[in-house]
Amino acid sequence: MSGAGKVVCVTGASGYIASWLVKLLLQRGYTVKATVRDTRAQTFPNSFYRFVDIRVVANAHIQALEIPSATGRYCLDETVIHCSEVMKLLHKLYPTLCHPEICDDKPSIAGYQVSKEKEKSLGINFIPLEVTLKDTVECLKQKGFLSF
Repeated sequence: MSGAGKVVCVTGASGYIASWLVKLLLQRGYTVKATVRDTRAQTFPNSFYRFVDIRVVANAHIQALEIPSATGRYCLDETVIHCSEVMKLLHKLYPTLCHPEICDDKPSIAGYQVSKEKEKSLGINFIPLEVTLKDTVECLKQKGFLSF
């Protein structure tokens, strides 16, 4: 299906899922109008985040479809990490990328990791967060969404 000539509005386009939606819409020829977070933020959230590469999620869906013994829900977490550690990884990979260096002072809830045992039955191989971050930044640079 071609989206040539059609305009789509995506709110929260700088978020994880929406950024991939924008990528797919652009590949299909849509014109995308988007709202994004203020990239000049002075602080980053004092929060833990669950990360899993979207390619792993897509593969898990296919595996669950093709493996007859697959039943129930699968919780896919490659890692649970504090935002400060993500910022350190990004700085290590892209020292010139502008990002906040100070954590906000809001209280944080401790993160927890979901067991990966059930996912192993699907033969899922998780992609390390560092690889996901690098691939995401490179894709955004290639598409013209980031420049530094």
